[in-house]
Amino acid sequence: MIVTNKYVKEWVDKMALLTKPDHIVWLDGSLEEKHKLEEECVTSGEMTKLNEELLPGCFYHRTAANDVARVEDRTFICSRTKEEAGPTNNWMDPAEMYAKLTPLFDGCMKGRTMYVLPYIMGPAGSPLSKVGVELTDSRYVVLNMRIVTRMGDIAWKQLGDDAEFVKGLHAKANIDAENRYIAHFPQDYTIWSINSGYGGNVILAKKCFALRIASVLAKEQDWMAEHMLILGIETVATGKTQYITGAFPSACGKTNLAMLIPPAYAKGYKVYTVGDDIAWMRPFPDGHLYAINPENGFFGVAPGTSMESNPNALLTTKSNTIFTNVALTDDKNVWWKGMGVPAPDHMIDWLGKDWNKGVDDEKNAAHANSRFTTPASQCPCISPEWEDPQGVPISAILFGGRRAKTAPLVYQSFDWNHGVFVGATMASETTAAAAGQVGVVRRDPMAMKPFIGYNAGDYFAHWLHMGTLIEKKPLIFNVNWFKLDENGKFMWPGYGDNFRVLEWILKRCNNEVDARTTPVGYVPYAKDIDLTGLDGFTTADIENLLVIDKDVWAEEIAGIEKHFAEFKKLPEEMGRQLDALKSRFAAL
Repeated sequence: MIVTNKYVKEWVDKMALLTKPDHIVWLDGSLEEKHKLEEECVTSGEMTKLNEELLPGCFYHRTAANDVARVEDRTFICSRTKEEAGPTNNWMDPAEMYAKLTPLFDGCMKGRTMYVLPYIMGPAGSPLSKVGVELTDSRYVVLNMRIVTRMGDIAWKQLGDDAEFVKGLHAKANIDAENRYIAHFPQDYTIWSINSGYGGNVILAKKCFALRIASVLAKEQDWMAEHMLILGIETVATGKTQYITGAFPSACGKTNLAMLIPPAYAKGYKVYTVGDDIAWMRPFPDGHLYAINPENGFFGVAPGTSMESNPNALLTTKSNTIFTNVALTDDKNVWWKGMGVPAPDHMIDWLGKDWNKGVDDEKNAAHANSRFTTPASQCPCISPEWEDPQGVPISAILFGGRRAKTAPLVYQSFDWNHGVFVGATMASETTAAAAGQVGVVRRDPMAMKPFIGYNAGDYFAHWLHMGTLIEKKPLIFNVNWFKLDENGKFMWPGYGDNFRVLEWILKRCNNEVDARTTPVGYVPYAKDIDLTGLDGFTTADIENLLVIDKDVWAEEIAGIEKHFAEFKKLPEEMGRQLDALKSRFAAL
């Protein structure tokens, strides 16, 4: 397809003049193009083709040892003023950042090829979808973007002659950690990334566009870009499917919930995945809030993913998948700790070194943040509606984190504004697997703290504003799968049994069950959580999971006050909600 959009052509010419590539390739998204790039990657050593019988169409890639994760300290929001970026972002003046990065990009693609990669975030033709163009000198990035976005000529057709598209410029340069930057320019709809080859920093469609830049677009255009899964639950008897979104910090079971397999008792239901990570939502004329998954694939963490913990995720990766920084077996298969199969006697670890069983630690075979990039269409439980251009209507929004004592198993907010308060104050406690002390409370509003592209106080205000635009508002809930008993053991089985809580949530959405009023929100009656088939679990156990400890919540309120003190632009409504929470506890 011949590209005629003058805005695209002018920008590509300008960036090529800066980076000086030897060749420029305009990508079309064809299978022939894909296979050519894969062959080139294997020939150059960038990727290894995996065992075609075990993992057809799959490849292995290893990043540099200094380039294995998102770099928050090198990620900037370059808005016009520091106040626009707010307290949760690193800020630099746009002119200053361009001046800093321009010399780094100058000539950085000499001897290399620049790929012009057009893509759509969201289903083609959807009023919720957006077009982006990424320029990159990495074939690995191109092949990942083919999976996580709808990429190629389809994007040029959607863009037409429009000037609004998100501009992404990425160069591997020297993979120099000291000169690694991921800079977002919200006013220009532009992202520049240099000196990284790791997916989270260079697959610019994902967190960079779909959350940081999109959150700014959403504020300007009255929609929502959120770090949320989307799942559908069908009641088989009626054929009715209801949809839930959910925001969870890392290590809180987000992907497992998105691909949940219900327990045996729930034969009358089917669960579908619409999205595992990001939701774009907009009110429609029928009064409902509709959501799409802007992505086309999953970029999941490998360690811990098994047929026991998340069979649907593992099954999705069995073909056409790129594995990054996992261990490579002698028969060209992949392995990681927590995969559910024994480690072989010998492997090549993620650093490219020999790994021997009984000598080397299993947790070091694959990097803790090793990844798989895999097509969403291959997920066994993918929703038949996941590519509906209108999206799916949302009945409930979930927030959640790891709280050992504070939050009950589930509670419902009193109304939309109270739900915004619940999301704005959500937190998770560090585990032994996390760096630093165990049990430290880390506030992560709406699980968006690293991804809000503007002032977080204005972000809370935008949530409140959206509540005035949505006639049939989703109900908002908080869940906590991680409450501990006095012996430090989990009180709730989690995984598929979380469906029992989702079932109660849907009953609340349908006015089919009552709840008791507490200072924190509406809490279930223990009898209304279905325990069928949950051996050894009693209604008394549920009651313990629903306890709200006044002393523990006194500490929580102090933590919320400290959290809110960080925001100079905190909406007054958040202060009113905090005062109301205090008053409800004082009245006990």
